[in-house]
Amino acid sequence: MLVGRTRELAELERILDEARTGTPGLALVEGPPGIGKTTLVRTFAESLSGWTVLGATCAEWESHREWSVAEQLLQAPVTATEPVDVAHGILAGLTGPTVIVVDDAHRSDPASLQALSSLIRRAHGDPLCMMWLVPDVLPETVDEEVARILDMHRSVTVHVGPLSPSDIAQLALTRAGVDLSAWTARRLYEHTLGSPLPTLQVIDEMPRSQWQHWQDRFPAPKQHAATVRRRLAGCSEETRLLVESAAILGTDSSLAHAASLAELDDPTTALDDAHTAGLLTMREQRGVVTLSFPDPMTRAAVVDGLGPARRQELHARAAEIVDDEGASLLHLVSATHRSDAGLADRLDRYAQARASDGAWSDSAEALIISSRITPDRELRTERLIRGVDALTGAADLPQALTFVPEIESAPGGPMRDAVLGYLAIQRGRAAEAHELLTRAWTSIDDTDADPQLAALICQRMVLHSLAGLRGDELVEWADRAAALVPRATPAAVESAAVRGLGLAMTGRVDEGVASYATLSDHVGSGAQSQRFRMAEGWLALALDDPGRARAELESAEPTAFRGGSLRISLWAQAWLARTQFALGEWDDAIRTVDRAAAQLDRTGLDLLRPLVHWTGAQIHALRGDRARAREHLLRGRAGTHDYAMMLAPSAISAAQVSEIAAEYGDVLRHLEPLAAVQHRQGLDEPGFWPWPDLYANALVMTGRVDEADVFLRPFEERAAARGHRSAMARVGYVRGRIQGSRGDIDAARDTFESALAQLAPLPLPYDRARVSYAYGQTMRRAGRRREADAVMRSARELYSTLGATSYVQRCDRELKAGGLKAGEETADRSVDAVALTPQEQAVAALVAAGHTNKEVAGELFLSVKTVQYHLTRVYAKFGIRSRSELAARFREQE
Repeated sequence: MLVGRTRELAELERILDEARTGTPGLALVEGPPGIGKTTLVRTFAESLSGWTVLGATCAEWESHREWSVAEQLLQAPVTATEPVDVAHGILAGLTGPTVIVVDDAHRSDPASLQALSSLIRRAHGDPLCMMWLVPDVLPETVDEEVARILDMHRSVTVHVGPLSPSDIAQLALTRAGVDLSAWTARRLYEHTLGSPLPTLQVIDEMPRSQWQHWQDRFPAPKQHAATVRRRLAGCSEETRLLVESAAILGTDSSLAHAASLAELDDPTTALDDAHTAGLLTMREQRGVVTLSFPDPMTRAAVVDGLGPARRQELHARAAEIVDDEGASLLHLVSATHRSDAGLADRLDRYAQARASDGAWSDSAEALIISSRITPDRELRTERLIRGVDALTGAADLPQALTFVPEIESAPGGPMRDAVLGYLAIQRGRAAEAHELLTRAWTSIDDTDADPQLAALICQRMVLHSLAGLRGDELVEWADRAAALVPRATPAAVESAAVRGLGLAMTGRVDEGVASYATLSDHVGSGAQSQRFRMAEGWLALALDDPGRARAELESAEPTAFRGGSLRISLWAQAWLARTQFALGEWDDAIRTVDRAAAQLDRTGLDLLRPLVHWTGAQIHALRGDRARAREHLLRGRAGTHDYAMMLAPSAISAAQVSEIAAEYGDVLRHLEPLAAVQHRQGLDEPGFWPWPDLYANALVMTGRVDEADVFLRPFEERAAARGHRSAMARVGYVRGRIQGSRGDIDAARDTFESALAQLAPLPLPYDRARVSYAYGQTMRRAGRRREADAVMRSARELYSTLGATSYVQRCDRELKAGGLKAGEETADRSVDAVALTPQEQAVAALVAAGHTNKEVAGELFLSVKTVQYHLTRVYAKFGIRSRSELAARFREQE
């Protein structure tokens, strides 16, 4: 059974394609045992048509028998004594395109591998492909000559990696008809490390009914558990005690705690034996030794092998040994097998303390486990609902969704609706969130009776308003939350963290900045600090201070060592990528996007998906990689029924990619949903969402100059009123285009120069390049070729430094069309090209490449009528009559 493996199959197909051309190929297909190498290659081989497949499977007990593998391939005894002679014998028996597969090649006899290595060197012109299947780490028992031969052929390697969680979900559905939730698939992936063999074993061995329930942990496959038991049985008593203690304490437990639990004064010998048996590994860092298991299944096998009484005893003692309060409480839960109201209350109090620090993941785990041991049914449901709320805050939406059916079956109420509404926000479901949160707020009879719940709903309304870019409503709900509960309460902290953004979105920029200065002295460490730094960084970027934005957002990104929130980290990473783009640090921006995108896939936090992929789409398009740009556009797609926070980056990124391709009609189409938004204050505030200049520029480039003029004026006025430099520059360069289109070249020059002056003190290289490019186009169209050449060269230099190859090429065409010396990189020395004017040459090149007259007009900033005029002259000079003949003429020149 093969699922996934798209990459691996494509690599095998590429190797086979080379063999088809008569270039024999040999590939090592490597990966850990059980990863599915044999299934992959067998499935690939079975799909081949017109190829003969010869196979051999190596066995350890045959590795010392000479020619054991060659005999399988020849299906006859080998009488020759030299590897080259055997190679010729195999080659003579090939009757056409052939694939030779050697499974477990590391167990082959050396002579057979020597013969096959000689064969690949002598099959010149023959369609021959070899695939040797080997582990990624060779065992110590491998023959030295075999290892040497394998190393000789590592130039072509197909690495078979683990299955993804989505692959595992597909495997479970295909194998057993079990529809795993995203969270369960992820947990199973972590348990088996994505290896297909143990994954299939767990799927087969667990009762189907159990898959629909929340799984605290998975058992080890029976075969793996039996292997672990045999290893433990061969160990000393002290070694067994140490391994069992480490299993109870969990992954990355300290050696000191494990030795204490095992009651060992000196665990050195026991640790050495456990390491030799492959049961434990150790890591030393700054004098602290931590223990771990080779994989989670080994730990599960050890724990499951303990009797109930022994397990309960070890957990009870572990609760007294560990330092962390949360870990101690979890051990106490594992030490009891019944409901315990007192312990459940302790877990609840611990969860509230962790929530106050913004550590939602710890809070969620404590609340969910507390609900499981709570005797009272109503309180049990209430704790589960709060646990799901904390999971949502921790950005663990896949796990939160596993509890939704249980919550929806509970009696309705404001808390339940608030939690489900919060979950809907993070999933990007605007209408659902609005209905649930509105119902939650209206169902509270008296906010004074339960101010904590009322403040919680207000905080959710704050986030709902932020996602809808409704700054006025955001501030209103944040003030309500602040009036209900003390400042240090989680709901008040999160509301205050984004209140400044709401003020800035409504034009009250100074108040927004001042609010963060006032609050900074009252913010705690960890996740609370992370929230404020993220918001301050976002605001700094909007206010033309990308240097400060980068510092704030970089400090808001980490979560592992500062007790931060992954959800806030993803917000910080999304805006950090935009900041890095603005600063021209595009390689760093791509790395940030890729990292955040991988985390988004795990969390299911769809609200941020368009924002994260916006930067990836724009940079890849600018660098000429349209395939990757398109992939980011697809992954970040949003519609008119989604939140404005999702629609804006989705529409802007699609418009930017279209603008880069000079498809201005598509720019207007992509941005039309933003223009149609009724409440646009958050969208239109200068510095937040750079779409007005995109839209107005596309209107100019499609000949709708008067519409562009009318559309642009309110944005110009607002940018000037705010004194926002980059916003004034962006609308200014469109104003320059409008003036140039109307023939007022002197005014256009002044406008472009003013736009560049606004950008001069700002570290925004892309914006400077964009203004310079438009400036040069406008001057060239007006016949001011020397002026056009100077600013276009400036634009080209900036684009080249950024790696924006799409615009470097366009600058080169503009410089050609300008007619002045454009440098060696833009010179065309063909005889036919010399007969054309620079303008005609530029038009002809684009038409020959397949562009329509309208597209050429947009690319070169000409009218369609002018393009047709130049094209007619080109036809006359070349003595041709059609676009296809022109394309043929250019192909001949190339």
